[in-house]
Amino acid sequence: MKKTVMDIICSSFNDFFDSEKRIAKYIINHYDKVVDMTVGELAHVSGVSEASVSRFCKKIGVKGFHHLKISLAKEMVESDIKNQNLSNRISIDDIPQTLQNILANKIEELSQTVSMMDEKNIEIILNLLKNAKSVQFVAIGNTIPVAMDGAFKFNQIGIPAASTSIWENQIGMIYNMTNEDVMIVISNSGESRGLITAVEAAKEVGVTTIAITNNERSTIAKACDYHITTATREKLFLDGYCFSRVSATTVIEILYLFLTSMIDDSYKSIARHENAIAGDKF
Repeated sequence: MKKTVMDIICSSFNDFFDSEKRIAKYIINHYDKVVDMTVGELAHVSGVSEASVSRFCKKIGVKGFHHLKISLAKEMVESDIKNQNLSNRISIDDIPQTLQNILANKIEELSQTVSMMDEKNIEIILNLLKNAKSVQFVAIGNTIPVAMDGAFKFNQIGIPAASTSIWENQIGMIYNMTNEDVMIVISNSGESRGLITAVEAAKEVGVTTIAITNNERSTIAKACDYHITTATREKLFLDGYCFSRVSATTVIEILYLFLTSMIDDSYKSIARHENAIAGDKF
């Protein structure tokens, strides 16, 4: 399944020019109103020219403003957002509705992430991970917890895995890997300079690389051997830089569950690990 228009807008937001960001913000915050607007009306409320709206449409891969409205309307019906009176509003004055708004968008985020997975690509990745001598999870900033969780899970089922929160250590570890190893790099934009350096280091020593990002056209996605695209809806709630770890964590969970079924004695490995750490639990 292809990315939805909202997926493309959210994942490409940081690559937009200022005028394009103004258009994107209005669509994100008022997507239910845009379907009934003219191109001139959207340009006016966004504070840009009609030509800017036309260029924006081309940049996100739609034929024109009419196509944009049709795509948004279709997505609203398919996700039932319009019929459920849900929105991107967060308010302490209406906690029940806010919870439903967040839940609906998180469900959509995960649904889109799963629907965009290519079966053949996932099968190849799973076999690479299963047969890897070791797997290193690489991340910077707020995706580090996802990488650490991935290493924890893989070690549980018998796949030697490592991750560290110190970037310099990550690079050092990569240079000790071989072509029998696999590196999973997790990024939002796919444009992190440190992670690009990590991918370049992995390529230098022949390591197979797998990227998990929001943008399949990003530098990291293109540089890696394989790529898994995640959807995000965080821009519906926050204007600033943000990255939902939910979809990336779900991808790791999916890989883990598949590998658990593919690896002999994986359940014994999990039980052994759980028993070893049981002394720390009440």
